[in-house]
Amino acid sequence: MNARLRVGLMFGGRSVEHEVSVVSARGVAAAMRETDLECVPIGVTGDGRWLSPELSARILGGPAPRVDAGARDDGGERLCVDPGGGGLVRLSRGEAVEPLAIDVLFPLVHGWGGEDGRLQGALDLAGLPCVGAGVLGSVVGMDKHVAKQLCAAAGIDVVPWQLVTSDDWRQDASGTAARIDGTLTYPLFVKPSNGGSSVGITKVADPSRLAEALEVALAHDRRVVVEVGVDAREIECAVLGNDTPEASGLGEIVPSGEFYDYDAKYVDGTSELEIPARLDGELTETIRAQAVAAFRTLDLAGFARVDFLLDRLEGRPFLNEVNTLPGFTPISMFPKLWEAAGLSYPGLVVRLVELALERARVESSRKTLRETG
Repeated sequence: MNARLRVGLMFGGRSVEHEVSVVSARGVAAAMRETDLECVPIGVTGDGRWLSPELSARILGGPAPRVDAGARDDGGERLCVDPGGGGLVRLSRGEAVEPLAIDVLFPLVHGWGGEDGRLQGALDLAGLPCVGAGVLGSVVGMDKHVAKQLCAAAGIDVVPWQLVTSDDWRQDASGTAARIDGTLTYPLFVKPSNGGSSVGITKVADPSRLAEALEVALAHDRRVVVEVGVDAREIECAVLGNDTPEASGLGEIVPSGEFYDYDAKYVDGTSELEIPARLDGELTETIRAQAVAAFRTLDLAGFARVDFLLDRLEGRPFLNEVNTLPGFTPISMFPKLWEAAGLSYPGLVVRLVELALERARVESSRKTLRETG
């Protein structure tokens, strides 16, 4: 890799995972200081403004948990996309000032507007290489219902589920509840179809709590996944690569609460990560192979964390979800799994940048216009 590549590190954003994104970005920025990469921070406020690197650097280096807390004094300067290969451009009071020189963008904007294909599409139009999945992989990876359909069609086991839309629920709540009760067995998990960090998820022990759980999830998304709650161990695998992805060893989450919710992940710090997971060799290889299969099925690139539920009674693994922008907080499983495999945190950051540039070179060789004359 050439020395001093300029890496735009984007963090914050409009999703409920804003604070998690800031913590992830602080970890990656610190790792970059141990490499030849030059970090160009780009903070995204809760209302979607892309801030200048100078202001973003002050926010990233400060104690504030949100970009918004330090974004009041932006002087009217922000960034925007210049379609047609122009990259990112500085704006001041609405007027274009100059291009922002970066070689690749590392998005750590979890959830809406960063992990769901919207950002990836904008960067494609700007001709800017991006760490992680492209538009298609980001879209289908983010949507739990679509990802389950595709993975099930590819022969990867998933737990039984039903999709509930806001229209289903508003137009026929009793019929929707009857459909769920008639096809799924309790306990259930009710989740926003598009979301992460366990935000908006409720475990439902019996039908009397279903309506409340659906209301919670529908506050975060118009489409909700209702799935059977398996008595399971939570096993995670980190996948790295583009066309020839590699799976890490496996880790196990031992939640501090009833399940691995937002507080257990980011607040109380009492959940345990066991690396390696205590599984026999054959089962470990089965899960690792399924993780790679899911990565390929969803057309992912760069990296992903693939989560499984291992049924305690049958010892059978079910794909739970695929996270296309896994957390990089100090307690996140993805970097810890690769660290256990011998790839340091800074080395992992460098490798992800290399993979983004590699994919950009392949993409740039495609013909997009019909030759004439």
